[in-house]
Amino acid sequence: GSAFVSVNREMRERLWKRVHEHAGPSPKDMPKRPATQWVKPGIKARVKHLRGEEDLRHASLQDFWDDE
Repeated sequence: GSAFVSVNREMRERLWKRVHEHAGPSPKDMPKRPATQWVKPGIKARVKHLRGEEDLRHASLQDFWDDE
């Protein structure tokens, strides 16, 4: 599903730059979907989320970096 990411301007610009630099094709046998942008693996993130839930819910991005 889609995700809404609320971050400050500096982090948004860093994230958007990283997405554009690491864009890739969709996985094999994956149906093409309009307005979907695939990104190659290799990014790690620190997120804050609600506790006590099995699923990751109401997460907010705290920071991210490339997995070297």
